[in-house]
Amino acid sequence: MRYQISPNKSRNTGRPKPRENRVGDLVLGRMASRGKSETGKLRQNMEEQLDRLMQQLQDLEECREELDEEEYEETKRETLEQLNEFNDSLKKILTGDMTLVDELGGMQLAIQAAISQAFKTPEVIRLFAKKQPGQLRTRLAEMDRDVIVGKLSRDMYMQQKMEILTALRKLGEKLTAEDETFLTENATATLSQFEKVTANLGSEDKILALASSGVKPKV
Repeated sequence: MRYQISPNKSRNTGRPKPRENRVGDLVLGRMASRGKSETGKLRQNMEEQLDRLMQQLQDLEECREELDEEEYEETKRETLEQLNEFNDSLKKILTGDMTLVDELGGMQLAIQAAISQAFKTPEVIRLFAKKQPGQLRTRLAEMDRDVIVGKLSRDMYMQQKMEILTALRKLGEKLTAEDETFLTENATATLSQFEKVTANLGSEDKILALASSGVKPKV
């Protein structure tokens, strides 16, 4: 039985209630004349849509123990399909509009990281998409403390630290030599592929090339 994840639980089954979250529900029509306020509204709408998808992924992980393996994989696959649809819509509205590339280019990279599963932590993907290096660094500092006191497993710490440092580097943040070494020594095959595909991105053509690249989701 297919269903989508929501933080709200059903009283009868204990399973998450369905979440209405199809990309088609979001109006993504290009405006003939898009001033600063219109661009801001579009960005807000896109961020809200991405937030819903990231919440859906987070809900899925939190409810994993309540699902059998088939239900988990099916729901995750459906969510990644929705991310692909969102990615396609974003690519269309970015075409030929450098202003929007500047505004939403980081979101394009973050979505690709999620689709390829180079990044698996919804909150890190969300902060990456919104270009929030300060909050990413704050999260990393909290993780450093949590792993020391045993609140965060070593494996989870390593995975999320890799994602955060990669996101910071993609956002143009300077990393310490220690952090660069950590990335080099711990990069996964999927993350290395994402890094290769997105190397030196910045122009409109490169951002759009990413959307049609060969990085595929692994489900």
